[in-house]
Amino acid sequence: MHSSTPPRAVSAVFDDPNLVAHAGLVPVMRLAERCGLSDLVTQKVKLTGTANGAGAAGDAKISSIVAGMATGADSIDDLDVLRHGAMPALFAGIRAPSTLGTFLRAFTHGHALQLHAVHRRFLAALAAHTPLLPGSGEKAFIDVDSTHKRVYGRTKQGAEYGRFKGIRTLHPLIATVCTPHARPLIATVRMRRGKAADSRGAPTFVSEVLATAFEAGCTGMRILRADSQFYNVRVIAACHRAGAHFSITTGMNPPIKRAIHSIPEDAWQQIRYPTAVPDPATGELISDAEVAEIPEYTAFASRKKAERVTARLIVRRVRDLAKPATVGEQGELFPLWRYHPFFTDNPAETLQAEREHRHHAVVEQVIADSKASALAHLPSGKFHANTAWLILWAMAYNLLRAAGALASSFHARATTATLRAHLVHVPARIARSARRLTLHLPQRWPWQQAWTQLFATIHAPSEKL
Repeated sequence: MHSSTPPRAVSAVFDDPNLVAHAGLVPVMRLAERCGLSDLVTQKVKLTGTANGAGAAGDAKISSIVAGMATGADSIDDLDVLRHGAMPALFAGIRAPSTLGTFLRAFTHGHALQLHAVHRRFLAALAAHTPLLPGSGEKAFIDVDSTHKRVYGRTKQGAEYGRFKGIRTLHPLIATVCTPHARPLIATVRMRRGKAADSRGAPTFVSEVLATAFEAGCTGMRILRADSQFYNVRVIAACHRAGAHFSITTGMNPPIKRAIHSIPEDAWQQIRYPTAVPDPATGELISDAEVAEIPEYTAFASRKKAERVTARLIVRRVRDLAKPATVGEQGELFPLWRYHPFFTDNPAETLQAEREHRHHAVVEQVIADSKASALAHLPSGKFHANTAWLILWAMAYNLLRAAGALASSFHARATTATLRAHLVHVPARIARSARRLTLHLPQRWPWQQAWTQLFATIHAPSEKL
């Protein structure tokens, strides 16, 4: 491909008031309106203040931030992308970045809890109006994980040197919900200080996310999946109280090692992965492994009897190529294998339970998505402003997933970067006639059919999408 005209024959002028760069925001934000985002904010978020209008029209300010994040904004200044061309003709109440920054800095812990309530109910509304979680009435998976987000400002509240030497971070908790047929949604998020332990606040967090998943339509079997930092009696007790199952990696503590050593050699089942998967310890691709199970393993045996839990211990082992086999002597306890045990009461058969537990890695995809979009920065020096930013990112993420579910079966499973490229970043020219606005979109747009389906569905007169 090359330019069709000589360089000197081309000029550029930013002077057209009828163009917009993100016409996909029209159906996306219409979907947010139909699911009651503005009403929820008005009802739940009681933010008062006079500085730069901090407490006025909170629904318009939150909608502006969510819309900016839907376009890919990752800082407060990037929210100015909404104020170009004919955007004021399409949307009322667009706020300047300075106003939005002041609004976020006015948040307190209580206001963040109010915004959490908005997120929770907004997710339930999206799930009720769109096919976000097909099969949720039968089985749903709730995945919990933590992540460290590096920050650079010396005055950022809560930023501390934590797990990574010499790196100041904040330490959010993220929980997703998905089904065997759907990509994950963000059920709950929680901002924490950089030095917070991975499992700090996990039991209450787990209780909240299980309740949120139920409100979003996950009325069938719910299985909580988590890494070894969440392997404790209080997390499992929270699952039992909510009527949910659990599937939690245990790590290699001494009781687990003794239990694995007791498994007879003929109990191991050979499995072969259809596609190679990365080994959690080395990152090497592996295609073969073996799985065995201890049907009744009692965890937390050192605690009082009422707190002990008896369930299944399922172990996957792969060849440890870094350790050559010892010939002629016993050698180490585990000279040839690396073991990956998890504790579960999932009623599925052994290989299926192992396969479902391994799929917990989908939460890492959501975390990677966050750091490639709105969480590329935590933009404020105020801890609660960054908490609000985290919650608003979760709302924008779920909104884009809902839009994709309405567009096409392909976009229902596409990444959010693809959703932005195909459905949001569509240029358009606005024409006015007979008190109506018409969006003139590019000819031969490759995803025209999906975009048209989304637009027609959202603007249908029926209240049921």
